[in-house]
Amino acid sequence: MRRQAIADDESSLSIGDLAERTGVPPGTIRTWEVRYGLPVPRRMAGGHRRYDLEAVDLVREAARQRASGLSMRLAVDRAKETLGQPESSVFAGVRRRHPELRTQSLPKPAVLALSRAIEDECCSQAERPLLFASFQRERFYRASEHRWTELARTAETALVFADFAHAPGVRESGSRGKPVEVPIPFEAPLNREWLLVCDAPDLPGCLVGWERPEVVDRPDTARRFETFWSVDPRVVRHAARICVQLARRYGDVAVHGPQLEETPPEASAATLRASGVLDRMVRYLCGDGS
Repeated sequence: MRRQAIADDESSLSIGDLAERTGVPPGTIRTWEVRYGLPVPRRMAGGHRRYDLEAVDLVREAARQRASGLSMRLAVDRAKETLGQPESSVFAGVRRRHPELRTQSLPKPAVLALSRAIEDECCSQAERPLLFASFQRERFYRASEHRWTELARTAETALVFADFAHAPGVRESGSRGKPVEVPIPFEAPLNREWLLVCDAPDLPGCLVGWERPEVVDRPDTARRFETFWSVDPRVVRHAARICVQLARRYGDVAVHGPQLEETPPEASAATLRASGVLDRMVRYLCGDGS
């Protein structure tokens, strides 16, 4: 046991070691860790931080990206992406950042109704929003294509993910004002996710669900999703940033929006109360009012 502890200690770094190797002061490293989740330390029995050797490259790359003029949030995202650590799931990525989010198991009709409500309120009334949606299958998107074409007319960007058969960019070329279609590879985690994100300063909202791997031969309306939703600007912004990464990875699509580089304010007390009421209403409607 003693030898294992010594070995672990020798293969990891203290915050002082990490600062010395990267040239980034310890106080800055602590700030990055708290605000941006980079680097991720291990806590020893006495509460001291210890970092894996991979943290050296991550911190160096984040510092390099920051020095190039990017905001700190975007610099961290670029560092993770450059070093092969981008998020592959919106559901998992947002919940890692916001473990306080409560999920509910909902049937597809309930998830669809919530999506329609967010589309009507957030997407239709927000000022030049960034819109992202995942439909899993192309046929599901085609059933809503007219609706999303209308939403895209007033959006800064509207981007949809599905198992499109065409190459990235084919259908949207020369179709200004229409959603950009990004094909999802068969093995991508996004293939199991229901996603709607409306990132707008005046009316943000998101709904993210992960389909449970249950019986295959069941009616479409009986499909169930582990779902969370939020109108907290920070939750919505994190979801949007992951969508941007996935668009770049799967479709080589660059999404522009200066607000993506900013950290929005936390949700107001009134917004959180309203969100809590919505949570309670959905639980009752879906038969779980406990």
